[in-house]
Amino acid sequence: MAPSKVLTGQPKPTAISGVVTRRGLATRQNKEFIPDASQKQNLFKDTRIKRKADASPTKDKVTKRYALGNITNAIGKTISTQIQDAKKVAKKVTSQPAKPLTQTTANTRTLDKIVTCKQENIPQSKPKQSVTRAKPQLKKEEEKTEIPAPVIKALNAVRRSIEVEKSDESSLYVSALESLPEESKRLSRTSKDSAKIEAVVKPNNALNQEPEGEKSGPNDRINRNPCPVRKLPPGVSWDLDAENWADHFQVPQYAMDIFEYLKNREKLFVITDYMERQVCLSKWMRSLLVDWMVAVQESFELNHETLYLAVKLVDLYLTKVTVGKETLQLLGAASLFIASKFDERIPPMIEDFLYICDGAYTHRELTRMEINVLKVMDFDLGIPLSYRFLRRYARCAKVSMPTLTLARYILEYSLMDYATISFSDSKMAAAALFLALQMKDLGAWTTTLEYYTGYKLKDFADIVNVLNEGLHRKQKEALSTVRNKYSHKIFFEVAKVALKDKLEM
Repeated sequence: MAPSKVLTGQPKPTAISGVVTRRGLATRQNKEFIPDASQKQNLFKDTRIKRKADASPTKDKVTKRYALGNITNAIGKTISTQIQDAKKVAKKVTSQPAKPLTQTTANTRTLDKIVTCKQENIPQSKPKQSVTRAKPQLKKEEEKTEIPAPVIKALNAVRRSIEVEKSDESSLYVSALESLPEESKRLSRTSKDSAKIEAVVKPNNALNQEPEGEKSGPNDRINRNPCPVRKLPPGVSWDLDAENWADHFQVPQYAMDIFEYLKNREKLFVITDYMERQVCLSKWMRSLLVDWMVAVQESFELNHETLYLAVKLVDLYLTKVTVGKETLQLLGAASLFIASKFDERIPPMIEDFLYICDGAYTHRELTRMEINVLKVMDFDLGIPLSYRFLRRYARCAKVSMPTLTLARYILEYSLMDYATISFSDSKMAAAALFLALQMKDLGAWTTTLEYYTGYKLKDFADIVNVLNEGLHRKQKEALSTVRNKYSHKIFFEVAKVALKDKLEM
């Protein structure tokens, strides 16, 4: 399961299920190695939320292993032992500031006694002592809550607005039928204000009147970017971009041009058969690596685009550079690190990737591999991804979410298949969508899909057969991450859908 997000900005670390606060890691602020969390407590405070792995190391030294020895990174500790370790760490952190708090409370109690003794001899005309007595209580509350200044200002603004709405005389939300006093008449609409409103409304009404001999649509005056009328080919059911013309997030004005441009860029990132040149690697080792990368994507809660881009970086790097067995997982971790920087809003830190590799590599080795991958790619990370094409094609076909999830499962399952590395990403997306439609008995490849994808069924028929054969092939237990992931109810259990022996091509 994906780990729960931990708020590191809290002053006191709490024991969260399955997560243990880490010690001995470097931070971005000082870039130093911290020997123990109890020595420097202020470094736990951070202003942003970080994604962490399923469990964090509880010891300063982690056991080093081979890159492909235990690539699934199974952690031996149970959740109960992790929670006990977290409680021990929390007790160590909270044990030091307990002493000064008792001293402050004792001092405040003595101050209260002194103030109460002096207050009996002071006349009532001097209320200053009551103010001084209330000060230590306010300090107690501030020490407990520690509310920042911007939050206090926002709360005060909300309270003021509520008081204005509750007031009777000076409220702006008084109905027009009520008789207002003379003092509140200045807040109501006077005759001069109504005259000004009519003066503004009249020109607008004049604009609404159509001239003689001309007729305009209801939205021609409001929408300055009207939807063009396109001539669709015969058989196309709808114009998706015209229907979503007002949705700026889908960019309907340039959607067709964008994906046509991505198709043209596919020729710049061709992957050839590189296993003949890789003496120390095999197809099985690559499948193990991709399965591990899927597990990292799920545990760090990364986007699916990050996973697809990382796998592409691995294949493109292996086509040009010969890699040994001990550095294959280092290449996968560096590719995920680069892809997360490119696609994620809050990418994981480099210490998270060092931990997920079980301490097999150092900080310097990971950064060196990151530099090498970027140099080989010539810093061009705008690679066309099959996942982006699939989302566009499914939206154009107006398929349901379970059908789209089934196509995503087929496409993600094909990442482990070495036979699919040389195929075009746009054709892979079309083949995965067609196979999902066949498995759901939703029909064949329509003319609407031919118009938006630019492919006919004969263009990717061989890819459909390869994907179908990959689904029928029985995988070993070491490659069960993708199947287990899409067997969950969140993904509609699409991995349990019955396969098709014969396809209607």
